[in-house]
Amino acid sequence: MHRSNEEPIKLLAHSADAKRRIPAQEYAVHVDGVVLRAVRAAVEAAKYSATDGELLHSVGKLASEYHDLGKLDPLNQGVLNGRRKAESLPVQHTEAGTAYLLNKLKAMLGAVMVRSHHIGLPDFIKEQNRKDDEVLRDEHAETRIHVDKTLDELVKQHSETRGEEIALSTMGNIQGNPALFQRIALSCLADGDHTDTACYYGEYAENNDAVVHLRPNERLARLDSYVAALSETDERSRLRTEVYAACRNANLSDLKHIFSCDSPVGTGKTTAVMACLLALAKRRGLRRIFVVLPYTNIIQQSVNVYRKALVLDDESPEQVVAELHHRADYQDIYSRQFTALWKAPIIVTTAVAFFETLASNSPATLRRLHNLPGSAVFLDEAHAALPAKYLPLAWQWIGDYAKEWSCCWVLASGSLNRFWEIDEFDSTKPAVPELLPHDLRNALAQYEGCRVSYKFRDEAMTATELVNWVVSLPGPRLVIVNTVQSAAAIADEYAKMQGREKVEHLSTALTPNDRDATLKNVKKRLQNTGDTDWALIATSCVEAGVDLSFKSGIREIASLVSLLQTAGRVNRHGTETDTTIWTIELQEGGLLKKHPMMTEAAQVLREIFNASRTISPELCTEALQREVRLSGSFVKELVAQETQLRFPMVEEKFHVIASDTRTVVVNREIIARLESYQPVTWQEIQKSSVQIWGYRLNDLKAQEIHGRPGMYKWDLAYDDFLGYMRGILAVEFFKKGINGAYVV
Repeated sequence: MHRSNEEPIKLLAHSADAKRRIPAQEYAVHVDGVVLRAVRAAVEAAKYSATDGELLHSVGKLASEYHDLGKLDPLNQGVLNGRRKAESLPVQHTEAGTAYLLNKLKAMLGAVMVRSHHIGLPDFIKEQNRKDDEVLRDEHAETRIHVDKTLDELVKQHSETRGEEIALSTMGNIQGNPALFQRIALSCLADGDHTDTACYYGEYAENNDAVVHLRPNERLARLDSYVAALSETDERSRLRTEVYAACRNANLSDLKHIFSCDSPVGTGKTTAVMACLLALAKRRGLRRIFVVLPYTNIIQQSVNVYRKALVLDDESPEQVVAELHHRADYQDIYSRQFTALWKAPIIVTTAVAFFETLASNSPATLRRLHNLPGSAVFLDEAHAALPAKYLPLAWQWIGDYAKEWSCCWVLASGSLNRFWEIDEFDSTKPAVPELLPHDLRNALAQYEGCRVSYKFRDEAMTATELVNWVVSLPGPRLVIVNTVQSAAAIADEYAKMQGREKVEHLSTALTPNDRDATLKNVKKRLQNTGDTDWALIATSCVEAGVDLSFKSGIREIASLVSLLQTAGRVNRHGTETDTTIWTIELQEGGLLKKHPMMTEAAQVLREIFNASRTISPELCTEALQREVRLSGSFVKELVAQETQLRFPMVEEKFHVIASDTRTVVVNREIIARLESYQPVTWQEIQKSSVQIWGYRLNDLKAQEIHGRPGMYKWDLAYDDFLGYMRGILAVEFFKKGINGAYVV
């Protein structure tokens, strides 16, 4: 009870942060901020909806208004205002808003969003199997009973606090794909909620909401000038010029939203397809362009090109072209500002980050998704973007985002498998227009035909045997293997046997900063015609999207398309003679590890070699079909779970990287700033961190960064040669009883 002369206790949405001297956030202020941001996001996305724009607006407004209704419960207010001590709110705070929208307002979709804005979208099959009065409600009966008894009073308090009644529009049913709609709707609410909270706590600058526009007409003119300045007179440059002109000036039907570009390596797809997408954006009023590169690809090269070619005089390169190496999604209130939100007009990202966002059930990940409608997407090296078993569902998303949310897609590759022509993908076998005319494609294929040859060495090798064999091949040499640990172990063995100056190492064991430095050094060495006796040991991160050309190539057996991609890094410009790409097998054991995701693909490639068939891009579609069929029932089950709205199951199964990976910061200065709550941008986090499997962190008892749940710090050895694998290999040696190899 309060004495009569005391100020009434304010209703709160978030408690005070005493350490940083930030007062508690009032309930009405938070709701105002969330409604503003969520509705704004819904309105922008709704502009590009063919069927459900009005519904998205209505759901966004209603869900954001009542998303935190349960925080008004006196038991919760006692914790929020500090009068009661508790680790969490005693009454599940999403339950009241869910109950009110579901049972009082009969707004099912709004109720789904409120229920999901912290825990993710539900499994609707499980919900259907619950009793009628339990659907979407809390699993604990005592919580449901408590909320139902107090609900009228909470709604009354909400109305008095807000000072306005929400005018309800009649909600219809979802006309398009319900899974896509619900993810986009939750994205609007989650981003509004997370952003408002992060801004209040000073973890996210308000001006980050400022929009940098695509301005396609101006950027296309800038790109034309950039490409014209690169023009040379040799045959390959002439072909590149033709590819650029064909893509830029393609006569694209307004009835089509998906196009293909089958063009070999080194023919300028990076700029040519961008010109096509800018022309599309100008013609169709699109707001954003995504460049999606293979999931382990180094993206710095493309980012550098786009920042040189597309940024206008009055702009910041980082704000125009966003560079996203890996996902760094944080649900925790103090880490939300480090989520990359797809707000830039041009976003260069990886297939892991992109497609796992489309598959996600997590609000922290989904909060960026509302920025996808109305975008043009360049899916570079489309055949290598995902393992075969994920492509059928990805193709379904591509089609539905095109048809329902005004997304345009260009599927590009130097060895494109036309997966849309396979029954397992699409029984209708839709026509996908090709950007390049038939004669130009033939000319490019002829030029490509005799550049490399392919051989298979089927005896499995240890790291030592591999090094001894590799040094006998013409240099410089490129060796690509399937796992980060194998790459590090082989690179380390190579350095011991041949000397550190004879080997470079490139994988995601290195931070983006160190990968960039290594890549620059590799390019410098390749330009030195007198420097040939060395090797680059790498993972698939150099398979695509990097302009490298080696004399010999060695690829651990994986998919046919990975082998063809590796060929794009050997004799890239066709100036060498007698160049070979070897497919090899590694002897598992010791420090060499097999990649479990490569089993089916490797089996198909092995069968192709054993049948003495000629390795060529024409085999890609057949190989992909065989890989899909080897995956058994997985494909059908995944597509069925998406159709049945089993959101948690889809997220769990659709992991391009099968293991749980977590963000680990290796830069000591960044760690210190994070722990002392000094300003740190998500770009700084990204460039000074690595992604490490959760099981490794658990084994090593890795520590979270103080005050930053979900972010870890690296306490073992790290260097710019092997990255975090320097510390991991030391631990592995110790476990195996090998002494004296490393000092941690």
